[in-house]
Amino acid sequence: MNAAPALLGYAALVGVAVPRLMTRSVWPHRAPGLGAAVWLALSLSFTIAVALAASQLAAPTEHLHLGLLGLLHACGLGTTAPRPDPTTVDLLALTMPLAVVTAFVAASLFHLARTGLIRARHRDRLDKVGARCDRLRATVLPHSTPAAYCLPGFRSRIVVSDAAVRLLTEEQLSAVLEHERAHVAGRHHLLLAATHGFATVFPWLPLARRAREQMAVLLEMIADDRALRRHDREVLATAMYEMAAGRAPKGAFAAGGSTALLRMKRILGPRRTPHPAFRGSVASAVLAVPLLPLLVACPPGL
Repeated sequence: MNAAPALLGYAALVGVAVPRLMTRSVWPHRAPGLGAAVWLALSLSFTIAVALAASQLAAPTEHLHLGLLGLLHACGLGTTAPRPDPTTVDLLALTMPLAVVTAFVAASLFHLARTGLIRARHRDRLDKVGARCDRLRATVLPHSTPAAYCLPGFRSRIVVSDAAVRLLTEEQLSAVLEHERAHVAGRHHLLLAATHGFATVFPWLPLARRAREQMAVLLEMIADDRALRRHDREVLATAMYEMAAGRAPKGAFAAGGSTALLRMKRILGPRRTPHPAFRGSVASAVLAVPLLPLLVACPPGL
């Protein structure tokens, strides 16, 4: 039996229905790290499902009933018996899924490289107009608006305006800088590159659009939680309020910005964390979801 219809149905479920459920749920904001992992797992699962469906649609008829095993057989894998030269259909069964995966990887790497060049040019300008402050472990930039942001990646840099240094208290400034260090330490730019790459390959897909939007918010919340380990929530929320108007250059993470109000409400509101059993279930789902398309393409017992 050809598994392509089942794989396409699964892809439609993951790509259209599940994102709506995720965006209507409140638990991702209570456990942003877990929420970010779910969005990545869904994106990976959709990519694998589409790749395997493409293979199933192109696979030779004699291999259709074997699912993923048929694909391996068409490629000459999984058997020690002599095999004939691959036909055009055999090659399509291999190249079509590889094209889907390669497009996703290439788009992610392209976004990573492009933003890396933007950050490198910005670092060069900072070296000319900014001043390194060893006490803050940051570059202080002359600017009339309180702002702070980081440039992650190679030669990472944390930047704070001199207006923020003057306006914020010592503890508020420390909380803001801790927020930015969390972005650098967590390699958050890699996660954003993956979601942007996925959205580039599937721009029409609700999962791609919402994963890109939600990932940016969740990464800010993850950095907030890192800062809250060492600082009171009132301190961080007040600093965010003072810096809400601050903007960051392209390719950077900012402590303020358009998500500041949502994050302030979260920080100052009741701290509700998901039950450990729920967290364990979601964590297990994160590991299992990317494997589901493989089970559809290669059902047990074959």
